[in-house]
Amino acid sequence: MRRAAVIGAGFGGLALAIRLQSAGVETTIVEARDKPGGRAYVWERDGFTFDAGPTVITDPACLTELWRLSGRDMAEDVELMPVSPFYRLRWPDGTSFDYSNDDAQLTRAIAALNPADVDGYRRFLTYSDAVYEEGYRKLGHVAFLDFGSMIKAAPALLKNQAWRSVYSIVSSFVEDEHLRQALSFHTLLVGGNPMSTSSIYALIHRLEREGGVWFPRGGTHALVRAMAAQFERLGGTLRLADPVTSIDTLGDRATGVTCRSGWHDDFDAVASNADVMHSYKALLGHSQRGRRATRALERKRFSPSLFVIHFGVRGTYAQIPHHSILFGPRYGPLLKDIYDHGVLAADFSLYLHHPTVSDPALAPEGCSTFYVLAPVPHLGKLPIDWDEEFATAYADRILDYLEETLIPGLKERLVTRFHYTPMDFATDLNAHMGSAFSLEPLLWQSAFFRVHNRDDAIPNLYFVGAGTHPGAGIPGVVGSAKATAALMLEDLARA
Repeated sequence: MRRAAVIGAGFGGLALAIRLQSAGVETTIVEARDKPGGRAYVWERDGFTFDAGPTVITDPACLTELWRLSGRDMAEDVELMPVSPFYRLRWPDGTSFDYSNDDAQLTRAIAALNPADVDGYRRFLTYSDAVYEEGYRKLGHVAFLDFGSMIKAAPALLKNQAWRSVYSIVSSFVEDEHLRQALSFHTLLVGGNPMSTSSIYALIHRLEREGGVWFPRGGTHALVRAMAAQFERLGGTLRLADPVTSIDTLGDRATGVTCRSGWHDDFDAVASNADVMHSYKALLGHSQRGRRATRALERKRFSPSLFVIHFGVRGTYAQIPHHSILFGPRYGPLLKDIYDHGVLAADFSLYLHHPTVSDPALAPEGCSTFYVLAPVPHLGKLPIDWDEEFATAYADRILDYLEETLIPGLKERLVTRFHYTPMDFATDLNAHMGSAFSLEPLLWQSAFFRVHNRDDAIPNLYFVGAGTHPGAGIPGVVGSAKATAALMLEDLARA
């Protein structure tokens, strides 16, 4: 029986390992942390359950497929609950907009902003359908290993004006600035600047309209645990709390992995769900290939980081939906500060996650669990150490803003709180410069121009997750697992 190692138990690593094990490949996942999940980690403090993220589940079919490979039903292991509205969007001028896939409700909400934009939205939806078909259904689950594959995709990219940004394409359909922001902010969920990310990413709108937005009962980590259980049920081995220190090689072949504990094993194939820079620079730094790939990655643009505050409070808040986007007074200029200038601006835009409105069991009775995150520059653009004093002061500013605008009496109701900074992304997740989403999803860093699902020089070394094609987000990393698994199974069958 062929044997494979998967480094990292994030969504991408788990999805890949399930596919390999379902196909009869003896697979071992090696995870540095004490729990699976990667960025989808979980903390339990003072009776509150805090998901690290991600918290928006779209395209549930890409997940249920992982169970169907072995004739099982995902619903036996985890319950996905629909979230509606998908998001409530709020602006400082008092405007509020509920975004969902209820067509009649959405049409009324758009008409309330600008009646002339109802027809423009319909035309945008047609555009989103087209890029979803080309960018997700046709290209989102297949590897781009040579430039010829990019040439084949070029006509569709040109037809859909992929050189334009999401914000630019949205603005060509609708006039109201609130609506332009409402239809373009989604790229931030995968690390992309709406002002520069390719308009192909407008497919996210169709993805949500088509499949809805969901949340697992028990939190995102309940889905992680269900995936890990499915993998182990199939006979896979999950090795926790032992960071890989080396992808071992001999000539142009990966031979196995070595861990900090000294544990080592040999494998026919190795796949990394770890940060792509960490994989090449630290795990393959002993090899010429690792050093060459590191130099190439150093020239690329990485997505920003996040500052996240997790907090538990006394009281329940039925009026606050599961997901809220709180826009600041600036949109484009704030994004430029974060992505280009490396400025920690005085203003901020926030994402507020309120899971207990869907699942009260995530907090003690009569209490609520929240997290709020602010996109911030990564450590390469804002090289500060985020010490406790500085991070606490920044968290206080954000909590003060929430108290003033949305949650009166927040500070006096706090039961527990803690924060997660770009430095934590760098140390806990080995994320290059503390980036929360790996490579920025620019057109010239997509598909063939992203880290390849199979390494060009080490033919039995593979990549899965946010840094490879198609990119970040749960559908993206699960799609990368499908593309990478197809390559690995074909290669292993030939070997």
